[in-house]
Amino acid sequence: MPVETDALAATPAADPQPSAERPLLVASHVSRHFEGVRAVEDVSIDVLPGRITGLIGPNGAGKSTFLAVLAGTLPASSGTIILDGDDVTALPAFRRARRGLVRTFQLPSEFAQLTVIENLLAAAPTNRGDSLRGALLGKRYWRADENRLVEQARDLLDRFRMSAKESDYASSLSGGQKRLVEIMRALMLQPRLLLLDEPMSGVHPSIVGEIADYCESLRDDGLTILMVEHELHMIERMCNPVIVMAQGSVIGQGTMTALRQQREIVDAYLVG
Repeated sequence: MPVETDALAATPAADPQPSAERPLLVASHVSRHFEGVRAVEDVSIDVLPGRITGLIGPNGAGKSTFLAVLAGTLPASSGTIILDGDDVTALPAFRRARRGLVRTFQLPSEFAQLTVIENLLAAAPTNRGDSLRGALLGKRYWRADENRLVEQARDLLDRFRMSAKESDYASSLSGGQKRLVEIMRALMLQPRLLLLDEPMSGVHPSIVGEIADYCESLRDDGLTILMVEHELHMIERMCNPVIVMAQGSVIGQGTMTALRQQREIVDAYLVG
């Protein structure tokens, strides 16, 4: 895998300063087993607020499974997950999302037969028209919510330079545009912690830098991001710290500068 070797040999990033920040998310001794297969085994990490934390490792390392356990789309076999001081280990995914823990998926999951703006509105919470009672009461009851959410969606479309695609069906979009729709749809939930699962996978190289720009802009606005990604030059650029997984476990954590100096981590990443 020469590309990843080159990425690990990239220009070092600055080492982080010691931080006394309270983590936004703490995962302690988290495991996920599938009929004897230890997909995630005794993983403990802290995610600090206002940063993009990278999660890297070879295919099959357990990264996406771990992300699913954090989001609640898969239950943990053991361990605890604390979000901003509250234990959310037993909560289903939708309740975690309501608390601000929101994820995207490794494969595009847009609603192909809905327009772009309809995709965004489908994720929006707190619309009184979504209830049976609201539907029966009619537009006068829920119109204000609808207008507010449409405005929020259009603000996102403008920010992500997708306004011209508002009325296009999601099925007609390019791979990179679908990724942007998925990120915008997650942002409609107003997350505090966004879990991104390979947001640059399958994206044309010309769009990769664009996605990185958007992620950094969101971080600068105060959003916390935990990102699984194989584009190591982008991990180098955006993420601090970086966590390395192999065979279901964490084998290292720190800056890319420190990690590339640890031969066992480089070997595990390249041959794992």
